[in-house]
Amino acid sequence: MKIYAINGGPRKQHNTAKLLQAALDGAAAAPCAEAVETEMIHLYDLNYNGCVSCFSCKRKGGKSYGHCAVKDDLTPVLEKLAQADGVIFGSPIYFGNITGKLRSFFERLMFAYFVYDENYSSLAPKRMPTAFVYTMNVDSALMEQYGYRQNLQGMEMFAGRLFGEPQVMHACNTYQFDDYSKYECERFSESEKAAYRDAYFPQELEEARKIGAAMVAASK
Repeated sequence: MKIYAINGGPRKQHNTAKLLQAALDGAAAAPCAEAVETEMIHLYDLNYNGCVSCFSCKRKGGKSYGHCAVKDDLTPVLEKLAQADGVIFGSPIYFGNITGKLRSFFERLMFAYFVYDENYSSLAPKRMPTAFVYTMNVDSALMEQYGYRQNLQGMEMFAGRLFGEPQVMHACNTYQFDDYSKYECERFSESEKAAYRDAYFPQELEEARKIGAAMVAASK
């Protein structure tokens, strides 16, 4: 069994990556009759673009029907995910939504699988458990006030139609800088951020581990 985590953020050792790794750790430790392999893929290491509207994935009888024809750094990743048993997508929130890098990735991953028929049927190789892990600087009240949840639900809906209803986690009020004194950020209190991190981030890591374990259970 192979479970992947897709890090849609630029940092490899910060909030999003830590939660994704916790989810992978939870998957690797989950009871399973077969070995559970895990892999983290950092999108910011890859050179690629979003969909280029070539429509090769929709061409009747075409050699790329049902999969993306563009060849770049994302091609081997898409090939891996076609055989995945579960995928966890992670992103920090920028301007109320996922990063542009993750959005471009989703265009390439998902568009080829949707058929332009009456029901937007799926060509995805198989159903599998998925999850979305989001990290954001705002607290949960502002997340709701600013409509972040609604902004994010669109891509969750598309993933649900292709692969299955995803698990979703929102990690709010994150500790953003290693040293707040170096940055212009009067809006935020470093001490309050640190206290929140110390109180809640361990709980969020545990929640992420449970997401990974649940993914393995759902894949059996």
